[in-house]
Amino acid sequence: MENHMQKAAEVIRNAKNMIALTGAGISVESGIPDFRSAGGLWEKYNPEIYANIESFVRNPVMVWDMLFDMIDLTSNAKPNPAHVALAKLEEMGLLKGIITQNVDNLHQAGGSKNVIEYHGNSSQLECMQCGKLYDPDITELTQKIVPKCKPCDKVLKPTVVFFGEAIPFGAMTKSQALAEAADVVLVVGTSAVVYPCAAIPLIARQNGATIVVFDLEQTALTLTEKDILILGPAGKTLPEVIELIQSA
Repeated sequence: MENHMQKAAEVIRNAKNMIALTGAGISVESGIPDFRSAGGLWEKYNPEIYANIESFVRNPVMVWDMLFDMIDLTSNAKPNPAHVALAKLEEMGLLKGIITQNVDNLHQAGGSKNVIEYHGNSSQLECMQCGKLYDPDITELTQKIVPKCKPCDKVLKPTVVFFGEAIPFGAMTKSQALAEAADVVLVVGTSAVVYPCAAIPLIARQNGATIVVFDLEQTALTLTEKDILILGPAGKTLPEVIELIQSA
C-alpha cells in the first residue's frame, strides 16, 4: 500500500492535465449515506418511480415525500477532508477540474472552484413551467411544506437530473473536453459503472491517461499495470498523498 501511495504521489505531482471524477462514496464520510446501499433511501423509495421525471410531472407532491427524506439525510452534511484535499490540489495548480455525480454542493463548500455537476445541484429549485429559479426556503423544507412557484403556483423541482431527463449539455461537453485532455484521472468514491459518466475515465485512458482510484474496494478501473488503486477512506488517503507530494 505504501508503494501505491508513493506511486500515486509521483504521478499526481508530475501531472499536467489532471482531473477528478467523484461519486457518492466521497460524501459518505460527510454523513450522507449511499442511497443505493443496504438500508439506503432506494430501499424505501424505488428510484425508478420516485426519482423519475414522469412521476414528478404526474404527481410532484408524492415525489416530494422522498425529497423531504433526502433533505433530512443531507441537510447537516459538511465537506470532509477528501473534499478539502481536492480543493488543495486545485489550489496547488495540479487539478484542472472536478466532474462530480453528486448534487450536494460539498465540493464547492470545500473550496473547489472548477466543478462540473453531471447530475445538477440540489441547492436550487426551478419551476418547470416558467423556468424561474429559487433558493430553497430551509424553514419551509424542514417543515415539509411543498415549495411552489409564486407566479405559476406550480410545485418546484430541485435542479437535479431525474431519471428520464438528459444530462445537461454543457456538463457533458465540458466533461468530455477535460477527459480528452487529461493525463491523470483521480476516481474518488465511485465504481464508475453507470453511463454516460462512466465513459469519462475510459476516454482519458484511450488517450494514455493514468487512472488513480481512491476507494474502499477494488474496481473495474484498476485492471491494468499503469493504473493505481489506493484502498481506504478517501478522507484519510487523499490528504496523505498530498503530504507525500509536499514533502518530496
